[in-house]
Amino acid sequence: QVQVVESGGGLVQPGGSLSVSCSASGSFFRLSDMGWYRQAPGKQRELVATISSGGTENYAESVKGRFTISRDNAKNTVYLQMHSLKPEDTAVYFCCATAFAQVAGTWGNYWGQGTQVTVSS
Repeated sequence: QVQVVESGGGLVQPGGSLSVSCSASGSFFRLSDMGWYRQAPGKQRELVATISSGGTENYAESVKGRFTISRDNAKNTVYLQMHSLKPEDTAVYFCCATAFAQVAGTWGNYWGQGTQVTVSS
């Protein structure tokens, strides 16, 4: 099994900064892309940012220039630094890791439980 666990999040005022992190563990041979998605109440889950194992970053237009994704391959961990936060960034942030699982013997997407980020004064 592959486990994905997020940490961080919380309440921040508009214009503030916050960081979240996510680690993958368990029985897998290799990790590929890791990324962050978010889901606000009443809305569909949307991509925030992804990063490949080689470090290629991809961002949603709404967060470009404000959010930065990074990863530590040795720790199987991905980070998301969020700056200039807006109320519309309020959502549950989910981490997704693409891994080649030992048991399944194939690539799969594995999701964390999510962490709440609230931007409010």
